[in-house]
Amino acid sequence: MNSETCERLYNTYYMRVFSYIMTMAGDRHTAEEITQEAFFKAFSKSSSFRNESDEVTWLCAIAKNCFVDETRRRSKTTSIPEELPAAGKSIEQQITDKDSSFRIHTALHALDEPYREVFELRVFGELSFSQIGTIFGKTENWARVTYHRAKLKLMERMDEHE
Repeated sequence: MNSETCERLYNTYYMRVFSYIMTMAGDRHTAEEITQEAFFKAFSKSSSFRNESDEVTWLCAIAKNCFVDETRRRSKTTSIPEELPAAGKSIEQQITDKDSSFRIHTALHALDEPYREVFELRVFGELSFSQIGTIFGKTENWARVTYHRAKLKLMERMDEHE
């Protein structure tokens, strides 16, 4: 892969791959590192791209594998993340936002696979249904139906916990 192609891929897909990893990592610094590692692996092993899927799908698959590897490495040593104060929000708003966010993430975490991952790819990763289907080796319609079911299950769980 020549340098122009690498630069085009990086400029075109960096934010989409970063957003996808950010949904899984939940930490900007980690997401940036994993995204960089994914692009490095993609460029150094560009011969593995066989044009069977979109470039962004290929890059997201590499990024997902990098994330899984990093998660395994970090599971051996656990650390407590530091929280940054939310700028311009009152304590009441921060507590309400944290409580709502926690309830949503708790309900999302309880979803079975592939519902959780499809929902995260669509909402946080901003991938199209076609791209999601390709990642799973399924059809675009499968991705749409799975996302819709995930959304319904998530809403049911949110209603149960209120």
